[in-house]
Parts: sequence; structure tokens; C-alpha cells
Amino acid sequence: MVADTRTKGVPVAEQRVVIVGAGFSGTIQAVNLLRNSGPRAVLVERSPRPGRGVAYSALLDEHVLNVRASNMSAFHDDPDHFVRWAAARGIAAAGDFVSRRTYGDYLTELLQQGMAEAPGRLQLVHDEAVGLSAASGLALRLKSGRTLSADTLVLAVGNLPPHDLPAIAAAGLAPGVYASNPWSPDIADSLEEGDDVLVIGTGLTMVDVVLFLAAKGFAGRMFVMSRRGLLPRAHLPHGPVPDRLAEKPGPLSSSLVREVRRAADGEWRATIDSLRPFTQAMWRSATDAQRRRFLTHLRPWWDVHRHRLAPPVAARITELREQGRLVPLAGKILAVEPDGRNARIRWRPRGSDALQTMRVRRIVNCTGPQGDLQRTGEPLLRDMLAQGLIRPDAHRLGVDVDRLGRVVSADGVARPDIYALGPITRGAFWEIVAVPDIRVQSWALARRLSDSYWVEGEGL
Repeated sequence: MVADTRTKGVPVAEQRVVIVGAGFSGTIQAVNLLRNSGPRAVLVERSPRPGRGVAYSALLDEHVLNVRASNMSAFHDDPDHFVRWAAARGIAAAGDFVSRRTYGDYLTELLQQGMAEAPGRLQLVHDEAVGLSAASGLALRLKSGRTLSADTLVLAVGNLPPHDLPAIAAAGLAPGVYASNPWSPDIADSLEEGDDVLVIGTGLTMVDVVLFLAAKGFAGRMFVMSRRGLLPRAHLPHGPVPDRLAEKPGPLSSSLVREVRRAADGEWRATIDSLRPFTQAMWRSATDAQRRRFLTHLRPWWDVHRHRLAPPVAARITELREQGRLVPLAGKILAVEPDGRNARIRWRPRGSDALQTMRVRRIVNCTGPQGDLQRTGEPLLRDMLAQGLIRPDAHRLGVDVDRLGRVVSADGVARPDIYALGPITRGAFWEIVAVPDIRVQSWALARRLSDSYWVEGEGL
């Protein structure tokens, strides 16, 4: 490890932190720096709506949070903050699942309030980061041609978009047949009642797309396909129930699966939730081989049980299935061919050697966020990777970081001046994609950058 000496002797108030990305991770990082009287901050965001990111720029009111309001505070040190904010506006109670649009309003208000209360301490730059020079200090290059100097850089780029399947990339489909961006507002355009849609992926992004298509009046069939055809499970209709695990679970292994099944005793949701305080520690203590087995064999099951649907959303998905409009499929796509304004899909059902063919008007990529830096189209990450300033983690889930979130360069050394935050650090922490986890990570980093450590819970 490299000692953090670059800003030694420079007062915190005179230091400058540049944060790339103003979704949840970047927004809360900037606000937490203000709350801790930390360095001056510059928040770089290319979209016109900072504070929202993809998740909270939802297209429908039916796109709701997958976590109850009681656990959606932006602040680790103030767990009831969001509930108070929502209650003051007559929006929701602690046990409700709030719309993601509303949560975007909350984050935007926090950002605006922070900037108003600390004039000159936080600057918002509407631009795209495309490169970084680290030869003598840090200089972030922007698409506009502007350069921002920094003492510390924080990568808060959120989830990277899904990769295109090779079979689709090489198919030469007609315009409008394939939608690589599942959040595009035009994915329902020109669809007719007799059309079929294929959604690749059966996770939470698929749910968003299906709800959107249905809300836009599409009455055709929506086939949703993944290797196992697993759909997200539902939350309990009521609030939290007592924990099922009496003590800290063992390491990632088949014995852990047996332990969780035993503890569940018919109600698995409480048992899954009771793993939350231990998941990061279990992941960090696991060997690469154990992590690889988990990702290969257990991850699909973990995802559908851990990342659940609000009860009204789950009810709507069930309704669409019962109507025959939503058809889950388990299988693998083998080839995609153009067929006029449609696409012809050859695929093999799971557990079968027989090939099947379907004809669809549109294909929507909902394979979920991908973290393979070798395949990313993000210009900043590609530039940093090419220079060896960052490297992929062992399982290509994101950027390799140490336990403090400092990025690890190609030579295996953790840099003291570049940090990563949020889902892109999944390789190191695994459970770092939801607000309850990211807010802890952001709070700890803000305290570190502000020289505001406290003894309890911060390792001193």
C-alpha cells in the first residue's frame, strides 16, 4: 500500500475533490463532504438532471423503490431522514414503497440545499469526463475541452450499461428492432397488438420494461428469457419480521446454503434479510475460488431472493403472466437473424437439445449492469484502464479497490488519490448496489477525506 501523503500539510478546506457521476453515489458523496466540513467538491455529471441517475429518472409512477421508505435515508448517521422528508410532504409512511421519481426529487433537493447552505464549497459541472492525466497531480479532461484539477478523484459512475450479445451485434437487424438501452422512452414506439417482444434478462430491469410496455398500451406478448428463467420474488406485504439467523453465518459454501434453508423454515425473506449485516464481511473473507463458485452457481438465486419486488409490482407481474401477456422462458439464444421489420431468434430451452424459433418485433436488452472494464464504452474508464491507473477486479465485476475504496492500479498498488464508490466496487464488497449499503460507504469516505474520523465503527 502507498501512504496517503499527497495532500499532507494542505488544510482540508483548501483541498479539492472531483466526483464523477451525480447519481445516488456521487450526489450523496458531495453532500456528505459538505456535512463533514470537508474539502471543496466538484460534481461532474453529463445528464441534465443531477441527483437522479438512471434509477431515479424512472419513466412511470409505477416504477417504485424495491426498499421500504424506512430504509431509504440518504444518511448513515440519520436513518429516519427520508421518512421525515416524505411525511412532511404527505407522500408516504415508513412501510411504503415510494416511487423512484419521488426519491429522485429527494436527492435533487438534498443537492440543492447543500449548495445553498455552503456557497462556493460545491460546484456542479454539466459535462462528460473523458480522460485523466495523473503525471503531475490529477487533471480530469472533459468532453468540452475543459480540464479540472483535483487533489482527489472519486469515481461514482453507478452501474455500467449491459453489454450487447454477440449474436445480436452481428445480426444486422433493421433499425428499431433491437433496443440496447432498456430505459429509452421509445422502446414502445410502433409496436402493434399482434407483435411479440423478447426481453433478454428476467431481473429487475425486465420488470421495469414490462411495466412500461404495458402502461404504454402494448397488448402483445412479452417473452422474457434468461438461462434459468428466474423472476424476482416479492417482499412480504407487511414490514420487517424478526431475524431468523441466531448468529453470524459461516463462509460462502454449500454449508451456508443448508444453514440458510434450515433457518428459513418456510419464510425465507427474513433469513435472507438477516444476512445483510454479514454479507460484505463474508464476501471479503471468501477465497477467489469460493467467490467464483458463488457467481457461477448461486448468484441467480441470490439475486431473485435478495433484490425483491414491492407487493403491488409483484401482483401486476403475476396478473400479466395469468393473462398470457408475460411469458418467462429459460434458455439460451444461439442465433439472431433479420426478418424484415422483425427478428428471428433461434434458441435452446434449458435442459433440452431441441432448438426452437421465435419471431419478434423488438428485442430489449435487460441483461443487467455489467462491470467488465475490458468491454465498457465509458471513455474515462477506458482511458484510465489503458494507462494502468485502474484495473478490473478478479471476477470482472468492476474496478479493483482495496478495503478503503482506493483504486488498485495495474501494478497492484492502491492509489491514495483515486477512489471508487458504489456498484462499480462490487468485486471488493459484493453487497454495494443498494442505498442502505452505499450510504455507509459514502459516509466513511467523506469522513476520511475530511479528516473527521471517529473511533466507533471507523477502524481507529
